[in-house]
Amino acid sequence: MSELAITVLQFGLLLLLWILILSIIAAQGRDMMVSKRSRTRASAQQAAPQPAPAEAGGTPATVHHSGQTQRPRPRRLVVSEGPLVGTEVELGSAPIMLGRAQECTVVLEDDYASGKHARLFPQGSRWFLEDLGSTNGTFLGEEQLTRASTVEPGDRIRIGKTVLELRT
Repeated sequence: MSELAITVLQFGLLLLLWILILSIIAAQGRDMMVSKRSRTRASAQQAAPQPAPAEAGGTPATVHHSGQTQRPRPRRLVVSEGPLVGTEVELGSAPIMLGRAQECTVVLEDDYASGKHARLFPQGSRWFLEDLGSTNGTFLGEEQLTRASTVEPGDRIRIGKTVLELRT
């Protein structure tokens, strides 16, 4: 090989290395922005004024001695859109697996769902949702999950064409 060809290959490899480094930096920046949006959303939900029981149209919230309002604990998971619309699952203390695999608690008849797509689990008095490395992602509201997030009654969980909600 000529000296010119070797020099061109060296510069090509150097260019590829810089492209890789810059793409890693860009991915880290995106991850930090998603995390920041999740924290902003969580703090906005905590700071939002709670509707009066007459406005809520459901079970009134209870106020504790500390003055904090505690939302009613959700009792069921309801499929509101998709092939299984109307399906309800009673919530207990066990985690709920969502996906196409037959061993899942809720077997989704959705081509966009992975075998074991997501897990909904209780921790204390709250429910959390985590994506289990699915191909097409799990969405809570309009945001794609990147880590376990709290789910409040009425939040829309979207897996492919299926939409689920926690309800009291």
